[in-house]
Amino acid sequence: MRIQYVLVEALNNIRRNGLVVLGAVVAVFISLFLTFGTLVFGEIARVNTLQWSEDVRVIAFLSDDFHDAPELLATVQSWPEVDEAFYMSKPEAAEEAKELLTGAARRQYEENPSLAPASIRVRPVDLNDYETIERNLQNAPGVFKVASAADAVQQIAAIRDGLNVFFWVLALALGAAAVALIANTIHMAIYARREELEIMRLVGASNWFVRTPFLIEGVLEGIVGAGLSVAAVTGLYHLARDRLQALPEFINLAIDSAFLVRWGVLILVFGAVVGFLGSSLSLAVHRYVRS
Repeated sequence: MRIQYVLVEALNNIRRNGLVVLGAVVAVFISLFLTFGTLVFGEIARVNTLQWSEDVRVIAFLSDDFHDAPELLATVQSWPEVDEAFYMSKPEAAEEAKELLTGAARRQYEENPSLAPASIRVRPVDLNDYETIERNLQNAPGVFKVASAADAVQQIAAIRDGLNVFFWVLALALGAAAVALIANTIHMAIYARREELEIMRLVGASNWFVRTPFLIEGVLEGIVGAGLSVAAVTGLYHLARDRLQALPEFINLAIDSAFLVRWGVLILVFGAVVGFLGSSLSLAVHRYVRS
């Protein structure tokens, strides 16, 4: 009977303060919509950064009189910093140059393909490993030059790390804003029923008997707002992915559906926690429900 009472009271509070509750739900929705949207955008950025980083290579150009390329390749592949390494022969390098170059530079390789040196192409395990790989290759036998996209690598790593920090800071800030909004809503509901709550306290109602309906109200507001935000972000993501098929190949909007499910559930849980914390914060400071 007591459980039924607190549930009915929570629903009555929501019904009596419909506009205030709607404002709280909308506030939670906006906060968690931005939070979840930020996480989805961050995942898209992470996937694309990872995809771009896979194209980064450290290239070791080999002397024409060097004949131990297989042994050097095996040595490079054994380094812990190396994710992938392969050998490119002189004819293959000449064909690559013809594809990449135009005009006089291309004609030069068409007339004399032997100008293109053989090389070993190395992909690092992590973007930050390219310096170690470059240093080791410079000391390797048969290597006369080492080239790498050092500046591009540093920029990609900085963008990746900066985006991760930005997305998490923004998500935490928006979550804290949602807690404050729920607390303000519960505060308004308590103030509207202050006389009734004083009477309940005078006739001996316990703290939890008075507080539980407000806690449930806050949790419900948080869950509803979070559910709406998850539905909105997921729907907008699928709409954008389907409508933006003509984007360049180097921009990839596809992310793992497990990411959406995992974070969608966490956002719902976070919404409930936000509602509970907001209600608890308001109840802790309100004189009508304190001992």
